[in-house]
Amino acid sequence: MATERKSILLRLDPAVHDALARWAGDELRSTNAQIEFLLRKALADAGRLPRDAGRIPRRGRPPRQPRGNGSDLAAAPEATPENARPPDT
Repeated sequence: MATERKSILLRLDPAVHDALARWAGDELRSTNAQIEFLLRKALADAGRLPRDAGRIPRRGRPPRQPRGNGSDLAAAPEATPENARPPDT
């Protein structure tokens, strides 16, 4: 069961925001996720991270499933106007 996340308004100097956004991109995180990561790290380093703090939710593509023997592969899509080739003339 997912817990509701708190939303806050955060005012940042534009240069600080740009630096955070670049850093987040380098680590394949959103700016919001980078801010939460850094806040959690600072809380943990100061011994102030609550024990009942949940984990940071994983975002993005789910983990790849191991391939089966091929029987689970879907059949090729039928020709539709979007993927049909025009007739040779």
